[in-house]
Amino acid sequence: MVEIDVVYTGQLHTDATHGPTGATLSTDAPKDNEGFGEAFSPTDLLATSFGTCMLTVMGIVARRKEWPLEGASVHIEKHMVADPVRRIGKLVAVFQMPAALEERARQALERAALTCPVHKSLHPDIEQDIRFEYA
Repeated sequence: MVEIDVVYTGQLHTDATHGPTGATLSTDAPKDNEGFGEAFSPTDLLATSFGTCMLTVMGIVARRKEWPLEGASVHIEKHMVADPVRRIGKLVAVFQMPAALEERARQALERAALTCPVHKSLHPDIEQDIRFEYA
């Protein structure tokens, strides 16, 4: 179990504190939903979790197998929909992976990414477009 404390500070802002470490982050509602867009929105954090979780799980596999993963990155696009309710409708994740990875490593890392807890926790109505590019 991990505890996270969140305080509403007004003007659609929150401050969250990670219990185990004391690390903090702030959120703001996006400009298109009455906020100032001054920080990550809650749905931005979900999109961020989607990408960071997949990279982290790939990192675990790469470390165990001693495969070079440093420098790998992911670009996330979050697409909102308003009908029937405002929610995330689509997440696009484009991974830039090291070209030096052999085919068996590529396959294992791509499979690992799809086992990340965030990916597995998302509602099936959220369309996911996940791509891996090796350069």
